[in-house]
Amino acid sequence: MKTRSALACSLLVLLATSCGGSESVPAAHNVTLPSVDVAGTSYAQAKAFAYPTPRRSEHVDTYHGTEILDAYDWLEDPDSQETKEWVAAENDVTFKYLQGIPEREAIRARLTSLWNYEKFGTPYKQGGRYFYSRNDGLQNQSVMYWSKSLTAEPTVLLDPNTLSEDGTVALAGSSVSDDGKFLAYGLQAAGSDWAVWKVRNIDTGKDLDDTLEWIKFSGASWDKKSTGFYYGRFPKPPEGAALTDANFNQKVYFHKVGTPQSDDTLVFETPEHPKWGAGAVVSEDGRYLLIDITKGTGQVNQVYYKALGGKNASFQPLIGEFDALYSFLGNLGPVFLFHTDKEAPRGRIIAIDTRKPAPENWQTIVAESEATLDGANLVGGKLVTTYLRDAYSEIIIRDLKGKELQTLALPGIGSAGGFAGKSRDMETFYSFTNFTTPQTIYRYDFKTGKSSVFKEPKVDFDPSLYEIKQVFYASKDGTKVPMFITHKKDVVLDGQNPTLLYGYGGFNISLTPSFSVDRLAWLEMGGVLAIPNLRGGGEYGEEWHQAGTKLRKQNVFDDFIAAAEWLIANKYTSTPKLAISGRSNGGLLVGATMTQRPDLFAAALPGVGVLDMLRFHKFTIGWAWIDDYGSSDDAAEFRALRAYSPYHNLKAVKYPSTLITTADHDDRVVPAHSFKFAAELQRLHTGDNPVLIRIETKAGHGAGKPTSKKIDDIADNYAFLVKVLGMQLPAVPAATAEQP
Repeated sequence: MKTRSALACSLLVLLATSCGGSESVPAAHNVTLPSVDVAGTSYAQAKAFAYPTPRRSEHVDTYHGTEILDAYDWLEDPDSQETKEWVAAENDVTFKYLQGIPEREAIRARLTSLWNYEKFGTPYKQGGRYFYSRNDGLQNQSVMYWSKSLTAEPTVLLDPNTLSEDGTVALAGSSVSDDGKFLAYGLQAAGSDWAVWKVRNIDTGKDLDDTLEWIKFSGASWDKKSTGFYYGRFPKPPEGAALTDANFNQKVYFHKVGTPQSDDTLVFETPEHPKWGAGAVVSEDGRYLLIDITKGTGQVNQVYYKALGGKNASFQPLIGEFDALYSFLGNLGPVFLFHTDKEAPRGRIIAIDTRKPAPENWQTIVAESEATLDGANLVGGKLVTTYLRDAYSEIIIRDLKGKELQTLALPGIGSAGGFAGKSRDMETFYSFTNFTTPQTIYRYDFKTGKSSVFKEPKVDFDPSLYEIKQVFYASKDGTKVPMFITHKKDVVLDGQNPTLLYGYGGFNISLTPSFSVDRLAWLEMGGVLAIPNLRGGGEYGEEWHQAGTKLRKQNVFDDFIAAAEWLIANKYTSTPKLAISGRSNGGLLVGATMTQRPDLFAAALPGVGVLDMLRFHKFTIGWAWIDDYGSSDDAAEFRALRAYSPYHNLKAVKYPSTLITTADHDDRVVPAHSFKFAAELQRLHTGDNPVLIRIETKAGHGAGKPTSKKIDDIADNYAFLVKVLGMQLPAVPAATAEQP
């Protein structure tokens, strides 16, 4: 609960409050609502591609008196023989096309070369040991290490690469006991959100017999004596429905080390509210257990607590209303500190004395400011506050009364994060990155107030060849929206540059500058990278987020379309050279904008997208997204959703060249979204340009995806863009003789 509960954090990775219902539905760009068509008319005749022709059912759903045809409803069953045959046929068409692109292997080779550098996670200290992750370059999964000091030879604690031949078993979470003797850790297989948790003796490196199942969206919080930990789990789903069944009734349990899960103690539940999520955290001093109760994606929460160590202590409501977000930072005895957006859309820090918990007694420690308070940590006897100023990081260190002591000097415009630790630690670690700076790890010394480099990766490229700029453009309604643009310094603004416009715009998630090999490869290929900070995100606080939700969701698509128009007007690119990309909620963004403005883009890459906006809440954790999207169960929200739902707004026109990507084990955004959208897109598309779907096997929404699969996926996406944008690849740098 440093920032959000594990449930909320996991949901927000969609890479998961409502707005007023009195507003009218905003007009969409060129949207024609389709009439019910049960005749099965196909527009996919005389195409250059022999797309599969799946069966069209006559299934009709009725929403508030309106009938909506769902002709591919049968694709919602991923295990049916008919679905499996369709998947195989689609992959056959897609991979034959991709294999025919000459540049594909060169792109894959360069990605592999760039990826092959040593990567480190941000260290933290527990029980007198340092813990961190490391990947030597091309390992499918990062390895967890521990050491007694920063200079000591590290010991391997957990290597997920040894758990499967293809690297598809990944670490889903970990927590070290207070005394540093035990590691509780979760493993997820083939990309599923479901995790099996185990316990390892750190000294011996051996697992105990403890095995905990049906855990999803949960961490583990150890008691002060290291006898066991608190965690959240769901009921076992029906046989065969683990990847599709809705997830309700999360409960908090206590697991005692060395005992079977069947003996775990039920600690907290809300059976009258099956959609509420619950996470637990033990305060650093071990005196209190806090329960974080979330609704939906955790943008609002309640907090209950009880004293530990006494007999018959019961949970007391500290924050008993879902009126804002409250993130527990730590406690000073009976005084609890929270980061909240209560009466402060851009965030503030408050103190709540449990002896006088009424809101009128709350004290503001750090007031709301012009910059957005993105997070805070109580460490080293200080408050480390992380701000976003126009979507890039600013770090201010304060005393416990909120007084500013130091603004941390960062290497430039970018993103900083980390700062974990205990209130008495005299050091902490953080990372810094931007579009051309790989994640560098720093150690901060509270005694001296200085930072030093702990680990600096060496990547086979020259960052001096590139430039990063931030521009501001006007959206459809005049709202000023920031956008980061990165490209080679010698780029000519002649409208002929292949440009990748990437966006997200949802769930209060901020797109801040960060480094990734795939972006670097795109820049080397002569591409321009543009990333706008759309409404729906958290860059400017809760008001910015709310401006892109429910009945205002069209604002997000307007912002994205305006970004494309700005890039064209300012000669960065032109329609024949412009591609759009996004994943998860960003996949929805791409699907909505390509259906609203098919004339504006040459290519579209919707990844693991939410594309059926009328039924998304029927599967796994989709119900939680109602906070951002609304629901077709509500009449006004149904009209708004239908107005932009990508699956329901396809019509007989020429669409941009499209490569849809999804995975067969995605139980966050079930693959039926992409399946149904692809089938209807191929039926209605009137052009000869490709509209394809790439379906990954033994993979999920993205978390834990092995390096080899990541490289294959990116290489295929870029090869597709090279082909459809008519790119001429420049000579890429030869790999250095010695890889770092």
